[in-house]
Amino acid sequence: MTSADSLRGRAALMVAHCAGLIDLVALPVWIGSLVAQFGFAPRLAGALVTLFLAGAVVASVLVAPRMNRLNARVVAVAGFATAAVVFHVLASQREFAAMAPLHALAGFAAGAALSVTHGTIGRAANPHRLFGIVGMAIGVFAVAFLATTPMLIVRHGGGVLFDVFSGVMVVGAVVALMAFPNTAPGHGSPSEGLGRGLSRAVWLGIVGVASMALVQAMAFGFLERAGIDRGFSRGAVSAVLVALGIVNLFPAGLAAVMEKRWTPRSVMLAGAALQGVLVAVVMLASSFHVYAAFSPFIVAVMVFTHTFAFGFIARLDRSGRAVAATPAMLMTGAAIGPVLGGALVQASGYASLAAAAIAIDAFAVACFLAASARAAHSSTMETAS
Repeated sequence: MTSADSLRGRAALMVAHCAGLIDLVALPVWIGSLVAQFGFAPRLAGALVTLFLAGAVVASVLVAPRMNRLNARVVAVAGFATAAVVFHVLASQREFAAMAPLHALAGFAAGAALSVTHGTIGRAANPHRLFGIVGMAIGVFAVAFLATTPMLIVRHGGGVLFDVFSGVMVVGAVVALMAFPNTAPGHGSPSEGLGRGLSRAVWLGIVGVASMALVQAMAFGFLERAGIDRGFSRGAVSAVLVALGIVNLFPAGLAAVMEKRWTPRSVMLAGAALQGVLVAVVMLASSFHVYAAFSPFIVAVMVFTHTFAFGFIARLDRSGRAVAATPAMLMTGAAIGPVLGGALVQASGYASLAAAAIAIDAFAVACFLAASARAAHSSTMETAS
């Protein structure tokens, strides 16, 4: 019987994490391909990716409260297999009307698989460390994806992007079938709401993560276009994306190592503030050197901060329900990000995107500050009693 803390189980969770969070790696290439290869305006390109993310949010909201009653392996295999088929069909489509529902269906399938993946991680002996480990895997995956896929698209057209996505989902389904950790269904009503029994500290943490995810999606989704629109060569921008992937090899592992040295409170507050500053600098940069120097760290800050936030939330709710909603946390913000970013860029340019990032991250800082205060108060009350 495979456990989440066994080597076999960890390997399966690493693969599932990478497949389920394909958008985290592919967003700039995805939107860039929809604009350059398929001819969609930024707003429509952002809307298609938003539909994928919205589908994942819906799946996560449905799966998370039922986490204790589901066979996680079955959900993971079915979700990734369905997403693989849908992405394969997308590769041959060119019209928005046909691509829109397919994006939503692929997001729903992948989101269901990702929800049970994160819920299983939340039940591990040390959720923070395991989430850091699977985060390292997505860093390796990002390097491979960003080093190869943009060139494949240039040579073979935009459809190959969805063929790559389909292949990733096939690998996710096969590995889940062979080694996904077993989770025995527990007790509780299948209609029990996610919010029932969750503290305000948990909800504030969730809102803070979703806010950072919104900024991440706005900035990362238009990172490639921001460079191209400023006249930087496609080769130079692609090199920046590869550098971003290389930088992302380290933050999750570093977060796992620093678990006992830095408090979640300090990391969440500093991470949200730093994210806003980085996005503003990159989106306002007129020099390629500034763009290239700061862009690789936009995703790294999110990965590092979210690892601490994941551990913070998992410790407050040991049922696994709250962290099973991680796709909803990430993708509620991320679903709004591409279409909001596209609307801002189309209406007022990249400066408006920078201003929005600063404002939203300020709100995230406030959420994390309140969550930490409530968690500390609850801990004090429990100790006193």
